[in-house]
Amino acid sequence: MSNNMLTTKEATLISDLLTMEESACKKARLYSRTLTDQNLAQTFSKIADNHERRFNALLELL
Repeated sequence: MSNNMLTTKEATLISDLLTMEESACKKARLYSRTLTDQNLAQTFSKIADNHERRFNALLELL
């Protein structure tokens, strides 16, 4: 399926997923900056990076 062949429903689902990934990324980044436990802060930073990668991959589908 090419990028131009997404149905309206598929585009809507991807858009919803983008919103969720963006929100999760922002929350994880916030936690990574505010936690005093460095190990936990690093873990949340990695989690944010993973959400950002998924966000970018989904964005490429649109």
